[in-house]
Amino acid sequence: MPNTTVAKDKLVADLKLVVADTEELLRATAGQAGERVAELRARLEKRLQESKLALGDLQALATEKAKAAAHATDEFVHAEPWKAVGIAAALALALGVLIGRR
Repeated sequence: MPNTTVAKDKLVADLKLVVADTEELLRATAGQAGERVAELRARLEKRLQESKLALGDLQALATEKAKAAAHATDEFVHAEPWKAVGIAAALALALGVLIGRR
C-alpha cells in the first residue's frame, strides 16, 4: 500500500510538471503564426485542460481515501484501544531494533 501511495504521489508531481511545462510552451509559442502551429496549439490546450481535470480528480480521490483511512483508524482506536496500544508498541519496538542495528 505505501508503494502505491508513493507511486500516486510521484504521478501527481510528474503531471504537475507536465502541466507547468505545457503552459510555458504555450506562452512561448503565442506569437507563432501558421495553420499547423495553430492546430497543434489548440490540441495542446485541449489536452492541457483534460490533464488539469484529471489531476484535480486524482487529488480529490487521494484526499477522500486519506480521510476514509483516518476515519477507519479512529474507529478502530476507539473500539479497540488496547489493541491499538499493543500495535503501536510493537511497531515502536521493531523500529527501535532496526535503528539499533545501524
